[in-house]
Amino acid sequence: MGIMERFRLDGKIALVTGASGGLGAGIADALAEAGAQVACHGNSRPAVHTAARIVNTGGKAKAFSADLSTDQGASELFKAVTEGMGPIDILFNNAGIIFRADSDEFPMDEWERVMQVNLTSVFRLSQLAGISMIERGGGKIINIASLLSFQGGIRVPAYAASKGGLTQLTKALSNEWASKNVQVNAIAPGYFRTDNTSALQADEERNRQILERIPAKRWGEPEDLAGAAVFLASRASDYVTGEVLTVDGGWMGR
Repeated sequence: MGIMERFRLDGKIALVTGASGGLGAGIADALAEAGAQVACHGNSRPAVHTAARIVNTGGKAKAFSADLSTDQGASELFKAVTEGMGPIDILFNNAGIIFRADSDEFPMDEWERVMQVNLTSVFRLSQLAGISMIERGGGKIINIASLLSFQGGIRVPAYAASKGGLTQLTKALSNEWASKNVQVNAIAPGYFRTDNTSALQADEERNRQILERIPAKRWGEPEDLAGAAVFLASRASDYVTGEVLTVDGGWMGR
């Protein structure tokens, strides 16, 4: 098999959570272009537009809805996708939420909601997909981490804790499943133009501070994640597991 062929995803079924826009939509587009059939998940914002765009450009995709902030959301989503499209070969745990407040006033219900979506539901989806992948001889699980997997951030204690936990979950699952041909990795995006960072983009001082630190001198765009996404989802990364790949315009090297 030639190197370019190893990047192809023909015949694979991929689930991308949080695919209604932003990074998730960009990941879904990239996987579809590489040949995968993509299950596009959304919740408050349906992913029907992402799925329709993929289909209209010659790809294969379906939209699914589930509330990952509930105890049963992940299980319901997994069941719907496997019944509607077939066994999942590639799982992209991209869905995430953020809540900003001073730590001494941080509401516990928001703490629990962030942890449920960003960490607990990720584990449940990974567990369900992992069982199926092991039974079928292998698969790929990619988690979307964050620069706050390494740094504490400001006024986002739940988000930072969930993303720090996500990197450790990535390593823990990799340690158990690498020998079963299931590669588990994470991508830690830097500062990308998404809804989650809209408050930072709108804050003139913070926007300036961020751009001053990024060696690339710009915010990332969803398409900047495409190469890493396809690489970690493909056979080209079969000996890469337990890794957290930063895609950050050089932020962490500064």
